[in-house]
Amino acid sequence: MEKLRHELLAFHYQGVRFMNELKKSIFWDLPYWEYLSVRHCLDVMDVEKNVCDSIIGTLLNMQGKTKDDFNARKDMVEMGIRDKLAPQESGAWTYLPPACYTMSEIEKTSFCACLNDVKVPKGYSSNIKKHVSMKDLKLVGMKSHVCHILMQHMLPVAIRDVLPKHVRHAIIKLCFFFNVICSKVVDIEVLDDLQADVVVTLCQFEMYFPPSFFDIMVHLIVHLVREIKMCGPVFLRCMYPFERFMKILKRYVKNQFQPEGSIIESYVAEEVIEFCTDYLANVESIAVPKSRHEGKLTGKGTIGLKLDSQKAEIRDKDHRVVLQHESEAHPYFDEHMSMLRHENPSKSER
Repeated sequence: MEKLRHELLAFHYQGVRFMNELKKSIFWDLPYWEYLSVRHCLDVMDVEKNVCDSIIGTLLNMQGKTKDDFNARKDMVEMGIRDKLAPQESGAWTYLPPACYTMSEIEKTSFCACLNDVKVPKGYSSNIKKHVSMKDLKLVGMKSHVCHILMQHMLPVAIRDVLPKHVRHAIIKLCFFFNVICSKVVDIEVLDDLQADVVVTLCQFEMYFPPSFFDIMVHLIVHLVREIKMCGPVFLRCMYPFERFMKILKRYVKNQFQPEGSIIESYVAEEVIEFCTDYLANVESIAVPKSRHEGKLTGKGTIGLKLDSQKAEIRDKDHRVVLQHESEAHPYFDEHMSMLRHENPSKSER
């Protein structure tokens, strides 16, 4: 297995070098370009969204988004691979034999029903049910954050019993890869193994999915681990905050002929309102939206609010139980027991 992994790595990087030799970017004419460690900062948000759209579109055979169509099958015929998947034409009728990733009508219904029944906490993501069309058995209107949640948390659950084992495991491994690189804590000691695993995963995708599946976005996955080594965790340079702020700025535009002026005027007005709201904190504001978290710490919004005040003795006992389960507090317990043994030599251990 280890030998196969090294051979796949060598084969992949050989193909990458070949593609780099075919085209040379004009940026190499700049005198400082060859000395840059990171020449292109990849946006993980867009990479993850495009990969998610390609996987979902291919699995559900969505018109216009699937990577497995008549032209893709003809390409495989010209390449001389996967003869069993060659399109069969009979006059105006064309039949595409099912591949290992092709879902039946029952499997599509099960997949969409699983996502349609998902309920998430408020603020976790948008309502996934709005993006599921049970009539057409497809997902529609997915934004970047929906693809982020779907790729990292929901897709491995939705495909757990609707695909062959080898295809399902390859997709789940890719989902776990995005989950690891997008976490707030990344162990630098596992990055090399992570890089090797994702290359093997993409090689497995090449074995199962058609060649048309592998566009530039899928190729960029192999460079994400290197950027983490050079630039740090993904969440520190992700585009979600900027995209959300761009949505806010777009709402400020009231005059299409003067968008910049509309943005400046609305932004200044909002700054003034926020200053006045903070200055008059104890005054009830009018037409100013309140935070959905306001009052939660005092119990507002909970069902069956009940305040319970315990005695000091019970509180201290609970506090000691919590401390005894903390590994950081164990040295202090040992030091305290040693002091008690020294001060009371005649006492038993109990």
